Amino acid sequence: MNITEDTFISWSKGPSKTESEKCDNAERLVRKAIKADADISYLDISVFAQGSYRARTNVRQNSDVDICICYNSAFFPEYPKGTIKENFGNFDSNLSFYDFKDIVGKALVNYFGKSGVTRGNKAFDVHQNTYRIDADVVPTFEHRCYTGEKNSDGTHNYLSGVAFKPDKGGLIKNWPQQTYDNGISRNLSTNRKYKRLIRILKRLRDKMQDENIVEAKNCPSFLIECLVWNADIKAYQKETYTEILRYIIADVGNRTSNDADCSEWGEVNELKYLFRTSQPWTRKQANQFLQAAWDRIGYL
Repeated sequence: MNITEDTFISWSKGPSKTESEKCDNAERLVRKAIKADADISYLDISVFAQGSYRARTNVRQNSDVDICICYNSAFFPEYPKGTIKENFGNFDSNLSFYDFKDIVGKALVNYFGKSGVTRGNKAFDVHQNTYRIDADVVPTFEHRCYTGEKNSDGTHNYLSGVAFKPDKGGLIKNWPQQTYDNGISRNLSTNRKYKRLIRILKRLRDKMQDENIVEAKNCPSFLIECLVWNADIKAYQKETYTEILRYIIADVGNRTSNDADCSEWGEVNELKYLFRTSQPWTRKQANQFLQAAWDRIGYL
């Protein structure tokens, strides 16, 4: 299949009304499941969408909706070197994270049925039907990264994100609000082209997967968003989507060809390094995908 400018224009568009409604239904029903359960409804929690669904950069039909259920009365702290919780007046929560995850799981099963929910290492998969799409429901605690400074009212300053412990161990920290805010800002500054190019590159990835191009097989959607985020802003001065995409792939592909040129790159939130051993992807993997993407469209 030849890919033309008209193809890119089509790929740049957001989810259809039907897809958006199914996403909204999944989020709404998860909220109802939490509210309906007596063991969790009284807790101080926040239920919110995150990821590509919230940012409207999701592209695949029937793609998952990421929903975070955050317990606000407990947090995973990160303190400046040489300090401990007592320096900040903090104390341990009476509710452990794994107990909270169990409570969330019970609420989901009670509402959707045992066959409608699968517990995974990181999240619960609430299965799709004709009315809603799959939802990945992630129980979290707040994550507080203390800066060591104080606010004007004397309270300790910290950056707020979310964090969770997979069943297999470890701690994963994310910054959904900062990711969302930065994406909105970049989209506005590029005349709304930023998110369109994310959708285009994701759909190109999907097309390459359909064509059995190996380098596209294990390229996560969020990695693509972060690669576009780190592209030279001059790309958006180009007139067509073809020109912008070629510029982004060439620019980011060249700079991911070695560690030195991208070692300080961050995720969209700019609070987490893009290429570190804690990430589920590597700089080499990203570069191989970009090189394959250039081979697929570079002749245009």
